Amino acid sequence: MNLFDVIFHWVSSFPGTVATFLIAGIPSVELSVALPVGVLAFHLPLWQAYLCAVAGSSIPVILVLTLAEPLTRWLCRHSKLAQRFFQWLFHQTREKFYAKYQRHGDLALLLFTAFPLPIPFSGAWSGSLAAWIFGIPPRRAVPLLALGLMIAGGIMVALLVSGSTLLQLFLPDPGKLPAV
Repeated sequence: MNLFDVIFHWVSSFPGTVATFLIAGIPSVELSVALPVGVLAFHLPLWQAYLCAVAGSSIPVILVLTLAEPLTRWLCRHSKLAQRFFQWLFHQTREKFYAKYQRHGDLALLLFTAFPLPIPFSGAWSGSLAAWIFGIPPRRAVPLLALGLMIAGGIMVALLVSGSTLLQLFLPDPGKLPAV
């Protein structure tokens, strides 16, 4: 049983809107899987699947931007190992990516979130972590991340609509198939 089977089995007992919302909050799966699942598996209208997926993907943004800083401070106060790890993490990440962030500014965070790739290190979770690591204030990060999620949802809607249109072009109408 693979990850998608486990996730689908877990959410299959919920109504489609709740399932879509929950799937959208799972790291690296997020909106890029939740929206098609909402439409194709739960037969939600496209607009409803879009709203549930964007809303579900927004929850990690709020959680990460609200809890990461106090949790890190607490861990660093109580553990030398955690303190060394976070010092290393911030130093390495900022040294490696800060020039790119300075060059592209807020657009970098927006685009990082806006491309709905079903791979780790893209989307709402990673965008929120990036905003936190680079010290982008939540008042500035939340609108950028929310807009990125809306764009990602729009891209997924376009892919779903164009994909189903292409399938209809190439697959024969079931009513016109010869009887077996």
